[in-house]
Amino acid sequence: MSLFAALRLPREVLFGTGQRHALGKVASGLGKRALVCTDARLAGETVFTDMVALLRSEGIDVLVDASVEPDVPRDSCNRVAAGARAFGPDLVIGIGGGSCLDLAKTVALLLRHGGSPENYYGEGKVPGPILPVIAVPTTAGTGSEVTPVAVLSDPDRAMKIGISSAHLIPAAAICDPELTVTCPAGLTAIAGADALTHAIEAFTATRRQPTPLLAQERVFLGKSALTDHFALLAIELLGRSLERAWRTGSDLDARADVMMGALCAGMAFGTAGTAAAHAIQYPIGTLTHTAHGLGVACMLPYVMTYNRSHALPEMAAIGRALGATGNDETILADAAIERVRALFERIGIPPTLGALGLEEAKLDWTCEQAMTIARLINNNPRPIDAAAMKRLVSAAYTGMLNTAS
Repeated sequence: MSLFAALRLPREVLFGTGQRHALGKVASGLGKRALVCTDARLAGETVFTDMVALLRSEGIDVLVDASVEPDVPRDSCNRVAAGARAFGPDLVIGIGGGSCLDLAKTVALLLRHGGSPENYYGEGKVPGPILPVIAVPTTAGTGSEVTPVAVLSDPDRAMKIGISSAHLIPAAAICDPELTVTCPAGLTAIAGADALTHAIEAFTATRRQPTPLLAQERVFLGKSALTDHFALLAIELLGRSLERAWRTGSDLDARADVMMGALCAGMAFGTAGTAAAHAIQYPIGTLTHTAHGLGVACMLPYVMTYNRSHALPEMAAIGRALGATGNDETILADAAIERVRALFERIGIPPTLGALGLEEAKLDWTCEQAMTIARLINNNPRPIDAAAMKRLVSAAYTGMLNTAS
């Protein structure tokens, strides 16, 4: 297959210590009336009020909505959009974790195109550009600052649901590692493990035939030369520094590596997509009420084991990125799986679905629901049928890693 690459990114990405101080100047080039979405905890901190002051110093009128809730309830998007319409924002800024960024993107969509989030569920339903969004993450994991996705919870649906469109990619992302220094160790582990899963699934995703319309007809295209570049960089950075950031939150160099890793992972999976670990997490998260990052990370070593035979060169490259040496691809691939498993164990990721809280009686339902998420299942490098899914989920429940293949 001839060399092919595709990548969709914000117009501007700023990364580095102190880059949050550029927020006012960046915003002034995008609008004059800014809706700022954050959560109640962050809204009371000096670092947040200082950023709002930067906006106002540039002559920008600001409306702060500090009502962001975890998992972004669908109706909260409607409420925030309705409350902002009289203000008339021409710019939306999300400051905070992934939920703050996802809400900002969804509200920018509703303010521009109207309706309710359910009108846009799935892929490619957004009819055109949304209000410009600036994403300022304070955690390092979701990559939402550079991706075409907003994930919501809907009371009428059993599992979380996503809106996927290139129009949701923020206009600008400002990533300042200093904003993550106070992130608790547990959240650092979960978010970082989520980012590593993003990178590995993007790097091992299926490679599609690069037709001229591929990037026009699909949001997630599978792996390509450019997504591979960012995925491998993310794996290297997270592999060397996630545990350090978890152990010593004040280690700014480690925090920078992890935040850059999460950013690069978002750059990779935002175009390539993710795969089976994410498909299985959706029903697991619904049943166990655990964080998204816990579910995908718990599944990742088992999914890597399952995919090993169909993605051996990629698994070997992952092993090298994680510090393994040698030339034997089989040994390197095995090292990749073991190094991921061991890292997650050290930072407290549950090693099995049983430890995560999944009931054995719910295994069949988990498999059935995961198989319905065709976008992710079809992006997996090794085909998965119902029998293979049961074998994979059973291995993850019992901890018998060798039976996942």
